[in-house]
Amino acid sequence: MASKPNIPKGTRDFSPTEVAKRHYIIQIIKRNFEKFGFQPIETPSFENSETLMGKYGEEGDRLIFKILNSGDYLAKSNATHLENRDSTKLTSSISEKALRYDLTVPFARYVVQHQNDIEFPFKRYQIQPVWRADRPQKGRFREFFQCDADVVGSKSLWQEVELVQLYDSVFTALGLEGVTIKINNRKILSGIAEVIGASDKLIDFTVALDKLDKIGEDGVKKEMMEKGISEEAILKVQPLFHFSGTISEKINQLSVLLAESNEGMKGVEELRFICDNVTQLGLSTTILDLDVTLARGLNYYTGAIFEVAPPKSVSMGSIGGGGRYDDLTGIFGLKNMSGVGISFGLDRIYLVVEELNLFPETVTETSKALFINYGESEAFYAMKAIKELRNSNIKVEFYPDNAKVAKQFQHADIRGIPFAVIAGKHEMESNMFSLKNLTTGEQLTMDFESLKQALLNS
Repeated sequence: MASKPNIPKGTRDFSPTEVAKRHYIIQIIKRNFEKFGFQPIETPSFENSETLMGKYGEEGDRLIFKILNSGDYLAKSNATHLENRDSTKLTSSISEKALRYDLTVPFARYVVQHQNDIEFPFKRYQIQPVWRADRPQKGRFREFFQCDADVVGSKSLWQEVELVQLYDSVFTALGLEGVTIKINNRKILSGIAEVIGASDKLIDFTVALDKLDKIGEDGVKKEMMEKGISEEAILKVQPLFHFSGTISEKINQLSVLLAESNEGMKGVEELRFICDNVTQLGLSTTILDLDVTLARGLNYYTGAIFEVAPPKSVSMGSIGGGGRYDDLTGIFGLKNMSGVGISFGLDRIYLVVEELNLFPETVTETSKALFINYGESEAFYAMKAIKELRNSNIKVEFYPDNAKVAKQFQHADIRGIPFAVIAGKHEMESNMFSLKNLTTGEQLTMDFESLKQALLNS
């Protein structure tokens, strides 16, 4: 007996209802991307391994799905590495490609590869799936969609201001109130590391600090010490764990803390520009907050960094994030190409909108009417009407089999179709149709134009 089929952990099937709801979110995001002047591109689902590896830090590299070379891949592998069971070194000889981990690094590759065809500044958006070999849990999957918007070719901080407004525009359109857009700057983190004498441990410092909301203050301190950051340095960074006040007050506190760091003060001034202008322009429903512990573990961020938290009433991780990456394309040979971008986490946003019951009922609307099948001649009469209704953008369908009428009505009920159209021999003879409301049971006989208007107005 064949075993029951299943799917890999961290992946999902989507029902028609779920797909409709996902498309609703995607369309809102897409509409706002285009409203802000972003243009769509797409890149392959997998890239050459050297394009991805080394771009996300040690933790990120570990989560990249590698694709085995086709054919007898072991025949061409390094015999010594195979014999020693050295998987790290063996991988490069048996796997030359990998599934993309995010959309930003492939975008940087795209910019470098097509630089002669691009008009800069280039504003692109991309809505495609990515893959991460992460441990599946609520809101975290191994295959999921990202919805990214990036600008390359401009160092202007007005881009950051616009991206905050873009976040606000999308979440307002979704009806999500109380979303918090957290902002920080990597230059500030570099400055703090410099001030406490841990510049050589910057990556370890930021990766640990970024986990504050997950493992708490004690957990962060323990990880920093394990990475070789001294107790004295950790003591100096203690104020960061309890930073409070308005954005303006926090920026002033940072100005004092980082007064001896040129890099840190650059970050302070960049933050001041972005936050002051966002505040003066105003936001509709979202909240902007300066979070000095926000580090985001990706190595390529060099300026402002963003992370978006859902309303506090929902238990969920971040639903978006991004930042400035002044030298990302440099890793592919294109120097001095500044960029900044943000991402929307479609799958988590879906779960938040669902939990808060914010999907409009119309999102999952099915066909307006089901035409009942009474036989061959009646079917042709019905199909002529169906064709005209569809030409008028009315969603209708025909039951394909000449089954018992009760079964056809039951099918409409299960599908949630509100009307049935009866086009039997009697209706054919009078060139009419009977429209039955399956909720009230009311049935009216009418000509085609009246039928069309009734369905249009329903």
